[in-house]
Amino acid sequence: MSTLKEQLKSDLTTAMRARDQVRAGSIRMALTAVTNEEVAGKEHRELSDDDVLKVLTKEAKKRREAAEAYTGAGRTELAAKEEAELAVLETYLPQQLGDDELEAIIREAVAASGATGMPQMGLAMKAANTAVAGRAEGGRVAAVVRRVLAG
Repeated sequence: MSTLKEQLKSDLTTAMRARDQVRAGSIRMALTAVTNEEVAGKEHRELSDDDVLKVLTKEAKKRREAAEAYTGAGRTELAAKEEAELAVLETYLPQQLGDDELEAIIREAVAASGATGMPQMGLAMKAANTAVAGRAEGGRVAAVVRRVLAG
């Protein structure tokens, strides 16, 4: 079992004992998503820490998008709930890169990949995503890659 999954289970027990419903519910939801990912496909598999991080990143993105949608619709109480769950999930995710740091890493990765223009966007994205390794959302990475390839 991955150490991150063990950490989630341990933190769930702690949150339940402390009667922290938001934290317990958020961790329970994350563990359910991890379990669903483990049983998806033809056979059951154990997820590595990297795989668990990918699942947590996906869940965090769902919470962020839901909070934005609720805020746009004027449902502040639901947006606050999603933001609280997002805050819990973010404690398990790596620190996100700042804009300047992200651009520097991507410029280096794109140069190393040999991509020179927009037709090689896929090659550049592959190199950039490998270099960034989950420390920035895909949309942010794609925007910087486009800017680097265009200019």
